[in-house]
Amino acid sequence: MLAHYHAQTWNASEISRSLGISDKTARSYLDILTGTFMIRQLQPWFENLGKRQVKSPKIYFRDTGLLHSLLGVPDKHSLLGHPKVGASWEGFAMEQAIQILNPAEVYFWGTHSGAELDLVFLHKGKRLGMEFKFNEAPGLIPSMRTSFSELKLNHLWIIYPGTEIYPVEKDMTALPLVRVDTLKEQFA
Repeated sequence: MLAHYHAQTWNASEISRSLGISDKTARSYLDILTGTFMIRQLQPWFENLGKRQVKSPKIYFRDTGLLHSLLGVPDKHSLLGHPKVGASWEGFAMEQAIQILNPAEVYFWGTHSGAELDLVFLHKGKRLGMEFKFNEAPGLIPSMRTSFSELKLNHLWIIYPGTEIYPVEKDMTALPLVRVDTLKEQFA
């Protein structure tokens, strides 16, 4: 059941109803899976911005191989045609970025009107963000622009599976996942 909610906001009521268990039991199971490092609960960043913000965590399988197995995805070709390919890549890329950069705390940000940012973190007094896009040439979308201005980010990286680093706008950069380690010096 959780595999179908990968990269989505946790909804205990919906999951517990589907499984015929209480919300408290569903939450307990999620906490156990989080404690065993199978699931990452990415907590929401929220502050008084005058917008209704999401306050439930997003859930991610930390091992995308396990996610693919639970979704019944046998190989790369099948994955590329699967409706969860973008969410799978988002979770994989996010987990890699977190492991490489090792920020003290990570969050996501979202509003009920639809604006969101996949990863928000603080480092040396700066607010930084990452958006993960399974796209060969990602560009700026309105949600990123809203996130950048509302959260007053110092920099936003759009992490994608390509090979070239390029500026998208001032203080916004498209960065290939394979080049995330180039940011490591900034996080030392």
